[in-house]
Order: sequence, then C-alpha cells, then structure tokens
Amino acid sequence: MDVDVKNTESHILPETAEPTPAARDVEKDGRASPKPAGPLPVAFDPSSYPDGGIEAWTVVLGTFCCLFCSFGWINCIGVFQDYYQEHQLRQYSPSTVAWIPSLETFMMFVGGPVFGKLYDNFGPRGLLLFGTFMHVFGLMMASISTEYYQFVLAQGICSSIGASALFYPAVNVIGSWFFKNRALAFGVTASGSSLGGVIMPIMVERLVVEVGFGWAMRTAAFLILALLVIANVTVKSRLPPSRRPLVMMEFIRPLKEMPFALVCIASYLFFFGLFLPINYVIIQAKTVGMSAGLAGYLIVILNAASLVGRILPGYVADRVGRFNVMIVTAYFSALLVLALWLPARHGPNAAIIAFAALFGFGSGGFVSLAPAIVAQISDIRMIGVRTGTLFAIIATAALFGSPVGGALVIRDQGGFTSLMLFAGVMMMAGSTVFVAARTSLVGWTVLTKV
Repeated sequence: MDVDVKNTESHILPETAEPTPAARDVEKDGRASPKPAGPLPVAFDPSSYPDGGIEAWTVVLGTFCCLFCSFGWINCIGVFQDYYQEHQLRQYSPSTVAWIPSLETFMMFVGGPVFGKLYDNFGPRGLLLFGTFMHVFGLMMASISTEYYQFVLAQGICSSIGASALFYPAVNVIGSWFFKNRALAFGVTASGSSLGGVIMPIMVERLVVEVGFGWAMRTAAFLILALLVIANVTVKSRLPPSRRPLVMMEFIRPLKEMPFALVCIASYLFFFGLFLPINYVIIQAKTVGMSAGLAGYLIVILNAASLVGRILPGYVADRVGRFNVMIVTAYFSALLVLALWLPARHGPNAAIIAFAALFGFGSGGFVSLAPAIVAQISDIRMIGVRTGTLFAIIATAALFGSPVGGALVIRDQGGFTSLMLFAGVMMMAGSTVFVAARTSLVGWTVLTKV
C-alpha cells in the first residue's frame, strides 16, 4: 500500500490523552500514537483547534450560507427539470432537458481542483467574491432566457461556476477550525444545502405563479446575494494560505494512496445514482397519479429530511467513526431505492412520500461525511487539492447520471423501472467500495472506530 501515513492528519494528530489498546482509532493510524518528540506545528496541534467558540461557529454560519446558496440551489434542480419540460423547453426530450441540471451539478463539482488549489494558495476571500458575482449574475441571466442554449449558458455554466467557487472554500475552511467535532461542523454546514433545498423550490414555485418566471428567478438571486454578503464577512481560514506553484501531480499523487483512491471510486459510483431520485421523483410521482401540487413538495420533503440527515450522522460519526457511519448511511440509501422506490413505481402516493423523506435522511449523510473522511486521511495543508480531486471525479458522474436516466425512461416508454434499478445498483456498488476503503485502513475488524 502506498499510503504515506506520516503525512496524513490521521497520523500526526494524536489525541491529547493516551488511548488504551482496546480503544484503537484509525485516526491515530490504527494504534496508540506515541508522544511527539517535540512541539507539533500549529496546523497539526490538536490543542490549537478552537473546536467551538463564537469565532469558529461564526465561520460555520458563513459556510452554512454558502452551502444554502450553492448546493442548496442545486438540490432544487428537480423542480426545474419538471418546469422546463412543461413550459419553455417542452419541445425537447427529458434526456435533452436533463443536460441543464446535470451540467449545473457537473460545473459546480468539476471546479474542485482549480478552486481547491486557489484556496490552498490564497485563502477563501477572493473565491467568495468571485463566486458571489458569477452565481447571482448567472441567475439574473437565466431570468431573461427563453432558448435552450441560453439556459445552458446562464444556469448550467455561469451560475454553477459561481456556486463552485462558493462551495469549496466553505467545505475546506471548516477543517482548520474543528478537529474533534469536525464531522458535526461539516454536518451543520451541509445542512445549509438542505434548508436551501426546502425553501428554494417552494419560493420559486409560488413566485412563478404570482409574478412570473423572470421575477421568481430574480427574487431568488437577490436572496442569494443577501446571504452571500454574510458569508463574505464571516468565512475565513484559521491558518494562513501556503503558496505553492501549480504542479499537476498534486492532483494525481493522492490517487496512489489506496484508501483515498477507493473513497474516490466509491463516491463516483454512489453519486452516479444519487441524483436520479432527486431529479426524477416529481416526474415519476405525476405519472402514477399524484397531483402536481403534492408532487411539487416531494423535493421539499426530501430536503427537509436531509437537514436532519446531514447533522445527526455527523454527530454520531465523531463518536463511532466517520467511515463506519458513511457505510451505514450509504447502504441504507441504496436499499431504499431498491426496496421502497422500485416497488412504488406504480404507486401508492404514501410510499413515494415515505421514500422521499427516508431517502433525504439517508443520502444527506453522504454530503456531510464525504469531506470529513477525506480530511481524516489527508494532510490538512493539502485539503483544498485533495477535496477538489474527489469532487472533480464525482463531477463526471453528476454530468452523465441524469441524461442516462432520461435515456432509460425513453427506453421504457415513459416507465421508470430501469432508472430505479440503475440508481439502486450504482449506489449499492458505491457503498460496497466504501467498505473496501475502510478495510484498506484497518482490515476486517468490525468494532474499530474508523
């Protein structure tokens, strides 16, 4: 195995108290860490992490706003998939329309290596200002769009590049403020995307009826701008940026480490199926007779449950192991697709509503825990590059997932059986590779905190 454990945070951040052999923790390289021979660098001294306090939690407030405006907006793309198919883009097939939300998700994630490197070199300030302008400007342009290519450029590219520049500083900055409570802090940050996914769909749907599509989009853009003012004031890194020249191998080298490579593969497979229920549950529910009014709230229900699913698993993960909780929530989400959504492909409504709520809770854990487990096996000084590498790999799954789902719906002549099977199998495969990643760290031991 090529894992350079001496450079990972898991190795160089021992607990302040000597653990017993019976309470081994992979965050300390699977064994009790020896006392350091000399003082640790400030970036790696556990006692230097605030792990709370007004300043640290104020940063979390800002990152919460960033995730509300970036991932929270992405979480309501199922509403736009349905709306565009019935209105501006009704002459296009579902697979063609799906390229807009897929491109939106892809562009937000694929910027990871670039924005991650910029974060490591210059800190979060410039990225937040750039992201604020691009995201708001893109939504303003989408509000006056009428053609397919205009929606692609405004909402699929411009706005999502801005969302990407907001997402990565928010994810990366948390690691410099929290150590013992890191997964919880990530969960609170990630819950911003869930709350955004609750508020945005309702707001957009109501405003479209009352003031029209254009002003609905502009109102959303103004709300995002207000929240990003808070983010620009509060989000900051505890550590000064470390400027290094751009070396392409920085993005490739982590993939030589078996645990990191397996986490990337697992995340790719899981993410390939993750957004299919989010994008298509509204359309599928309408085909089995659910009213348009009730179906429109499915994304709201999903994201409301995800709010709890992003905080609670993070709290538990800090105590029983982040890999352990990731595996449980990933398998739970995959089983829901195959054991609940698939049987409910012909109804009843209650089963689809239950699926939306439970899937929101289960899948929410993935979003909050993925950055936490990357930080656990990484040198915190390189967290921007390594997180960016992970999400750039995920981006390709986000790009092709929804169009593949649309093609499967066409093949089934409007049915959703193949789409559901594909989503469930891909998520199940990803969950299994997470098990392999855990095994590469501690072997087949079950009760170890990982």
